Amino acid sequence: MSQAAYVNPSLLTWSRERAGLSTEQVAKKLPVKPDRVQEWEAGETRPTFLQAQKWASVAHIPFGFLFLQHPPVEKLPLPDLRTVGGIAPQRPTLELLDTVREAIRKQDWYLEYLQHQEYQPLAFVGRFSSRSQVAEVVDDIRRVLGVNPDIGRLDYEKYSRALIEAAETAGILVMRSGTALGNTHRKLEVSEFRGFAISNAYAPVVFINSSDAPTARLFTLLHELAHIWIGSSGVSDGNSENGREEEHFCNAVAGEFLAPEVQFRALWNADVDWQDNLAPIATRFHISKLAIGRRALDLGYISQAQYSAYYRMILKAFQDEKGGAGDYYRNATAKNSSRLSKAVLTEAMSGRMLLREAGHLLGVQPAKLRTLASKITE
Repeated sequence: MSQAAYVNPSLLTWSRERAGLSTEQVAKKLPVKPDRVQEWEAGETRPTFLQAQKWASVAHIPFGFLFLQHPPVEKLPLPDLRTVGGIAPQRPTLELLDTVREAIRKQDWYLEYLQHQEYQPLAFVGRFSSRSQVAEVVDDIRRVLGVNPDIGRLDYEKYSRALIEAAETAGILVMRSGTALGNTHRKLEVSEFRGFAISNAYAPVVFINSSDAPTARLFTLLHELAHIWIGSSGVSDGNSENGREEEHFCNAVAGEFLAPEVQFRALWNADVDWQDNLAPIATRFHISKLAIGRRALDLGYISQAQYSAYYRMILKAFQDEKGGAGDYYRNATAKNSSRLSKAVLTEAMSGRMLLREAGHLLGVQPAKLRTLASKITE
């Protein structure tokens, strides 16, 4: 008979609720009857060591946590700039916590890597503040990125890719994913956050929640880049109502970058339905109709209710699409940022880093690293 694990029953309940799992869901995954799970949480009986280890895996916590006297106090390691009805959410989900921690872990590795590369600090990080002129920040971002959609005749998708590539070239790690730790069963909810920024003079990080509608992600990218330019870290939800000063400022920078106010007002036709303005203005600025709707909201042409209803329609259409998982290697590069990926692969292919360690850092099977290296340099 297997030895009982003297876990703390209250930690079982805490870890299950923390992971957003019901008694029945945990029971199915172990697998045991729901009554047995309830007995363990009540302290009436105890799981075996094997069952306790499986519980920890299911709840996404270290096994040792189950033996603590009290649940650990968990906080976002970044400022929480999100608002729901003007109030910051009480507790971040496990998915958000793990995603932020993973990004910080990758940033830490990259900072150590840079110590051997004689890199200089990035002059644009923290060059401005939230009290600066929006136009000045926008001009500086344009200058650093150097992407002109008019000259390049870029459509929306090419414009988005060009901006991401330019940000990476400038030294910013741009990470994009819709799941926590690459686990497709752990979706990142757009209702919780749309992105975050980790400001650092040498290795700033921008993360974009890919669960959001593709047409909404460009605004998030510019919003988070604005955070880097004012030297501000934080988790954002893009809320324009009752948001904090920093968020209002970054929204203003993103909006002005994508659709300058003077030109936007000159193009807006108040004599037609507001949605009839979206397509022609979107074409003019090389961005999506949704981004134009967002700009119209910020400039007072439409109400929050009108924009929210339109955004929900776009998001639902995206979520209802029955697309495949996409290209494995392209997804891996987006998740880790191309800049970080190239650095890790350079170390691994040169033998200065074990393939196992590189695979763990990138969340890629070690056997696929050489193929990823060949594709990322194409």
